[in-house]
Amino acid sequence: MKEIVVIGAGKIGGAIALMLAETGDYKVVVTDRDEKQLAKVDRHPAISTAAVDITDSAALGAVLEGKFAVLSAAPFNLTGKVAEAAFEASVHYLDLTEDVATTKKVKELANGADVAFIPQCGLAPGFISIVANELATRFDTLDSVRMRVGALPQYPSNALNYNLTWSTDGLINEYIEPCEAVVEGKLITVPAMEEREEFSLDGVIYEAFNTSGGLGTLAKSLEGRVRTMNYRTIRYPGHQAIIKALLNDLNLKNRRDVLKDLFENALPATMQDVVVIFVTVCGWRDGRYMQETYANKIYAGVVAGKKMSAIQITTVLDLLADGKLPQKGFVRQEEITLADFLNSRFGRVYDPEAMRLKQAM
Repeated sequence: MKEIVVIGAGKIGGAIALMLAETGDYKVVVTDRDEKQLAKVDRHPAISTAAVDITDSAALGAVLEGKFAVLSAAPFNLTGKVAEAAFEASVHYLDLTEDVATTKKVKELANGADVAFIPQCGLAPGFISIVANELATRFDTLDSVRMRVGALPQYPSNALNYNLTWSTDGLINEYIEPCEAVVEGKLITVPAMEEREEFSLDGVIYEAFNTSGGLGTLAKSLEGRVRTMNYRTIRYPGHQAIIKALLNDLNLKNRRDVLKDLFENALPATMQDVVVIFVTVCGWRDGRYMQETYANKIYAGVVAGKKMSAIQITTVLDLLADGKLPQKGFVRQEEITLADFLNSRFGRVYDPEAMRLKQAM
């Protein structure tokens, strides 16, 4: 039984801990500096909790000592400290961050490390990179890669057409920080919240716009091989205009604490969400200009005996434990094959056919 440390006892960290514990293959220690947050973690024989301040490197190092891996579900601005502690303790490291600067720091730490450093293990970046890279391998020559993802309420009921489904700090960060994109073959940065577009999927109209971090390491991996590559977050129409007014007209992009307070006290959380994934790759195959598209919707469901939101229900930790990923150095999400991910017990929730069979039983 492998011992795992999950940093952060919020919605995502708590869900991951329960999923791992329910397999019977892992013992999990959930840490957080907030004891009230720790008290909300599901009770399970394979789950224990520890009050630890991430900024206390000695205390964090003591918790990591002798463990198989640490998974950071902490706020993006603290995740780098977890990576440093993992390096010192020689413990495999995974995180869910979308923050570009944090991932660069993790990559630097991974150079010469004797354990694996696997950042960006969430939805976007994360699964979206696995899908896009799989589609890209089906072409002789690439032209464009367009990645679109959104975690949305099934039943929007406010002007923003939005409910909180994950980290508020992460949400604000991706709305403000510069975004990476490949334009005419070169990796550049473009502003967040711009280049709005609309598209329809299953009869529902969505908008999408630039947000930070979604391309992950795939942008660098495909630089020079693709003419156009971009990532945009999916929302219901009307969301972008209001957020831009808050960020720019009210200058809340420079007052993140105020914006976070507004979101958390005016936007209710929901377990009734849907994750929308839409990836389109164009290029040449056998001399013909072709397009391949992956479109999927994942809904909230029961996992590990508990109702979980759609954005909570996946992790790549099994692939590391089973030896299907490199065991040391920096590991990119695009190194994970789509088949391996969908065949894992946690990745199956992203396989439409597997979920249909499960529901029919």
